Amino acid sequence: MARSRLSLEEARQIAVRASVLDATPVADLESVVRALAMLRVELTPAVAPAADHIAWVRLGSSYRAGDADRALSEGRLFERDWMLRPMEDLALFTAGMRTWADRTGARRWMEPNARFRRAILDRIAEEGPLTSRDIPDGAAVPWPSSGWNNNRNVSMMLQCLHMSGDLAVVGRRGRLRIWDLAENVFPEVEEVPVEEAHRIRSERILTAFGIVRDGTSIVPAELHNVDLVGEPVTIDGAPGKWRVDPSQLDREFDGRTALLSPFDRLVTDRERLAHVFEFDYLLEMYKPAEERLWGQFALPILHNDRLVGKVDARSEPKRGVFSVRAVHQDEPFTPAIRDAVDEQIDSLAGWLGLAVARA
Repeated sequence: MARSRLSLEEARQIAVRASVLDATPVADLESVVRALAMLRVELTPAVAPAADHIAWVRLGSSYRAGDADRALSEGRLFERDWMLRPMEDLALFTAGMRTWADRTGARRWMEPNARFRRAILDRIAEEGPLTSRDIPDGAAVPWPSSGWNNNRNVSMMLQCLHMSGDLAVVGRRGRLRIWDLAENVFPEVEEVPVEEAHRIRSERILTAFGIVRDGTSIVPAELHNVDLVGEPVTIDGAPGKWRVDPSQLDREFDGRTALLSPFDRLVTDRERLAHVFEFDYLLEMYKPAEERLWGQFALPILHNDRLVGKVDARSEPKRGVFSVRAVHQDEPFTPAIRDAVDEQIDSLAGWLGLAVARA
């Protein structure tokens, strides 16, 4: 049924349900990744790697730490630019891989380093999957960087070859990616033309968010200039125009409580958080300690269709504890919310194999 207006409550419920954060059971990891269109790879160890945390929130105890990496190594998922995707979506990316170096300007660095590029591909072909530490720096021209990537020629060439479709990530050794030739990893697929792939990927992103701001690229790392898919709507009390996935309209909602990763789908668009969820949030791990409001790696608290606070917590495996430094209440917790949050803290700590230690 077409709708032109939504209440804030309806918009929140659409967003939560689309992000697979309602109480509806989810079958398995692949179902989660399909629903979200991708699983973010972020290895920050403050609580847990993002892919593991995001998957666990949706799958519970059936998800074991490292299952996402196992799905990658088994070829059920593929990684592109620090995002895990279903292998059946590969055909939506191959055309973009072929043009990536020209579109981004990387070709200007890769061409004078053609021998270096060839040497990396030949070495992996001869020796099998390798990490960046296994490959000598043979760059004729260093990567042009103002600081962050200085003297990281091997890593940058591997990334260029990855984005161009020559190399695939097949696992990790610690925090290092393990690389193999894409031809050894990727199945043969019938490439989807760029414009059609762009539209399909835009639809997948809308499905994953449920409701998005109109006319903007809210996920530029995934897809610049998202096509205008879905149906236009306005949201009572939220400025601007929005687009909604029509399949999410007029559906029942059954909520739950969850402690989210800072990299979770639900919290990646700060404007949507502010206008639809009326929630102020920013990952503060890069801010000086004295300037932090909620903690270095605060976990947003979802309760039904509201984001009600943040948990300032940290995993300390050497001590065997999940250290909870503070629970910030954006609105006063009822006893039921307090009990539900405590239960989720205990569950997260138990999944991590740690004991809860409260400040």
